[in-house]
Amino acid sequence: MRALIAVTLGLTLLLSQSFTVQGAEIKVIGSTGVASTVIELGRQFEAKSGHRIQTDFAVIAVSKRKIDAGATFDIAILSPDAIESLIGQRKVAADTRTEFGRTGLGVGVRRGAAKPDISTTAAFKATLLAAKSVSHSTEGLSGVAFRAALDRLDIAAEMKPKLRAFSDNVARARALAAGEIELVVTGVGPVLAMAEAGEADFVGTLPAEIQDYVVFTAGVSTAARDPAAAEAFLRFMTSPAAAPVFKAKGMERGSRM
Repeated sequence: MRALIAVTLGLTLLLSQSFTVQGAEIKVIGSTGVASTVIELGRQFEAKSGHRIQTDFAVIAVSKRKIDAGATFDIAILSPDAIESLIGQRKVAADTRTEFGRTGLGVGVRRGAAKPDISTTAAFKATLLAAKSVSHSTEGLSGVAFRAALDRLDIAAEMKPKLRAFSDNVARARALAAGEIELVVTGVGPVLAMAEAGEADFVGTLPAEIQDYVVFTAGVSTAARDPAAAEAFLRFMTSPAAAPVFKAKGMERGSRM
């Protein structure tokens, strides 16, 4: 009898371990603004849970269009309005709506280039006016926020010929390396990611007087393949333990919004 119990327990443990190793595949569709944060937290969650994280990042407008067109996902991390729209379409479960975090705007330059002064509003304005070219996001909310900052600085007309819009970070990084653009102004997270990849140097964040934030909200799909696993990953990403990763990647957690 003891031998039978031992064998049974052994099989149970083996099956449990096998299930953990196989785990679930959790697909995250989200904004490029949260990419580096989600990727790092995904690595940590994979190591702890045995689940696998798959990601698809683009600016919020593009990510929303993908979902509207039928793209499958388990977790969406977009703007509050986009998540509310998906809840209305019954594509995101309302009771999983979670404040994810926010990111301000940051400035980057080509790797090794002199870092301009952006320490004050006046200095930032002078730096923009002196620059030959400045890049921003084509459709992303960071681009909207930057153009609004130009309006507040009353230099939108003067800056218009210098602006270069990019839909993704890959094209932006290539243009920066080639000297086609002098400054990058976008979400802090993407600028830091470019710096980590050796594609840019991080100059700093916009002065507080004109700083603006892109806010992110998350939710679990009503068609999630493994809702429990998806909800567990969302809880992990928004737990207090995730705070150091948010800070390192240039984001503020939802509780600070």
